[in-house]
Amino acid sequence: MSTATQKTSTIREQVSEAEWQARVDLAAAYRLVACYGWDDLVFTHISARVPGPEHHFLINPYGMMFDEITASSLVKVDLDGKIVMETPYFINPAGFTIHSAVHAAREDAHCVIHLHTDYGIAVSAQENGLLPISQQSLVALASLAYHDYEGLALSPREGESLVRTLGARTAMLLRNHGLVVLGRTIAEAYVLAATLIKACRIQIAAQGGNAALHRPRAEVIALAAEQLRDGGAIEGVVEWPALIRKLDRICPDFRS
Repeated sequence: MSTATQKTSTIREQVSEAEWQARVDLAAAYRLVACYGWDDLVFTHISARVPGPEHHFLINPYGMMFDEITASSLVKVDLDGKIVMETPYFINPAGFTIHSAVHAAREDAHCVIHLHTDYGIAVSAQENGLLPISQQSLVALASLAYHDYEGLALSPREGESLVRTLGARTAMLLRNHGLVVLGRTIAEAYVLAATLIKACRIQIAAQGGNAALHRPRAEVIALAAEQLRDGGAIEGVVEWPALIRKLDRICPDFRS
């Protein structure tokens, strides 16, 4: 039996089936971010709460590329970023600042995604932010906040400031920095992040045409936003299985 298989068996035997599924889904989210080019070397994070009464979370090992992440390599930590399960890996505690603050403040934040995507940063740097010029933007604008840049997010004070800005919303553009998206499931967080990223990409592309941008009428924007909200249904239910099948075809080792 290979060392990798032994490691997987050991981790899987130590955790519940619910935690193992969360590990597989979170590893999938990391691989998908890498697949679509949304990663930033070894920086940024996606965290997910471990099912159960403890406030424990899974996050990537520091120094590992997103396309290397597997279910067994994810590190389990508490809200202070302290590792609570034996692992050969370590994390960047400073990088967990945003995640721990959001997880602590929002019981519905089962998954928190923080990324430095090119188009997300570009739109975050625009004075007017995200514009209602695409269907994808209407999804994002229905629950989007903006947080002014305060330097590197390293201290608890910065985390508290981010949480105040986020409020009850599900997404936030960090001015001149990136984006934060949270979800009630890993699938929901990923799909909402993908929608926001696409909305930003569409905006930058549209602005590159040197022509006036058409905006839907205000009443149409309101109607579409309500239609897209779909009564508050959890996003990603349909998309996630298809995305998992994609990964199973191109990089099935994320499950290990």
